Amino acid sequence: MSAHTATTNAATDIDASHAKQARKAFLKRIAMTLGPILIALVIAGLLLLAFGINPLTYYSYVIDRGLFSPSGVQQTLTRMAPLLFIAAGLIVAFRAGIWNLGADGQFLLGAVTAAAAAPYLADFLPVWLAVVLAFLLATLIAVAWSLVPALLRAYQGINEIITTLMMTFLGTSFANVMVKLVFLDPSTTVPQTRTLPVTDRLPRLFDTTITSGLVFALVAIIAVHLMMTRTAFGLKLRIVGANPRAAVHSGLGVPLLTVAVFAISAGLCGMGGAIDILGVQGNVRANWNPAYALMVVPMVFLARFNGFASIAFVLLLSVMQIGGESAARRLGVPNVFTLLLVSIVLIVLAIAEYIDHRHNNSVKA
Repeated sequence: MSAHTATTNAATDIDASHAKQARKAFLKRIAMTLGPILIALVIAGLLLLAFGINPLTYYSYVIDRGLFSPSGVQQTLTRMAPLLFIAAGLIVAFRAGIWNLGADGQFLLGAVTAAAAAPYLADFLPVWLAVVLAFLLATLIAVAWSLVPALLRAYQGINEIITTLMMTFLGTSFANVMVKLVFLDPSTTVPQTRTLPVTDRLPRLFDTTITSGLVFALVAIIAVHLMMTRTAFGLKLRIVGANPRAAVHSGLGVPLLTVAVFAISAGLCGMGGAIDILGVQGNVRANWNPAYALMVVPMVFLARFNGFASIAFVLLLSVMQIGGESAARRLGVPNVFTLLLVSIVLIVLAIAEYIDHRHNNSVKA
């Protein structure tokens, strides 16, 4: 056998080995993604059985209403808009190694700001301009709310998990106070902000009830994915997240990048609150807090911080929410069961990641 033939065969063997490893890694990612969902569905099904409810009946209601009913599909796609903005914000933070757990507070403050500003601005400005300005104001307020944990993390090294959680509690309480005391609509007996008329809200898509906010949300999460994977700025953020010490030694301005991550992440979450109000709700009632971020976090982890995969998992979450609301009415299951199901997914995912980490360490040893 000639040297050329031997070299060719060796190269072919190497390519085959790389292809085999790539397939193995792909199948592992699929198992680590779909496995927790299936296990969570089984566990939740056992809980339903314990309460005397057929899990197959419950899941069939969820899928039928959230995915196959014409009105349900429109509600599902509309619900995706704020969830995608939150997912985009969390992707930026998590890929940069920052745990922004204050997304719900940022979302709610953005929603209250948009709800208060849009009707007021529409009194003396063109509606489209009022909506745009309300959207920008909501974004700025959410960014401003993130500055305290951002500065504490960037310049004092204080753990952002604690500070962002504290800011969430403060943010939700502050938003309710503002609704009841500052932005209260005097024309109603219900404590809420002024209502933006339906005709002044974001336009619908193709003569449906789907808000055009869905388009903006898709653009936002795709832009975030491309920024984090295809730009020098995204590379810097990933380096900071992977190894902060190496980032410092390489000359990156870690404190400023940290503040920038908080600002981008919080701004996107605030946009989610604004898009929900300007496109769907029209106002904010006192004590309203959908806690979307708590449910989006597991979806982002299941997607491995990938923007395109996050779209699919947010769709799954929207189906569970819209379908779960229908199933709750028909079968008497509490509305919070969807949150319980998402929590089980998160717990199972954490256990799977721990087992995988231990296995990888044992193999290396």
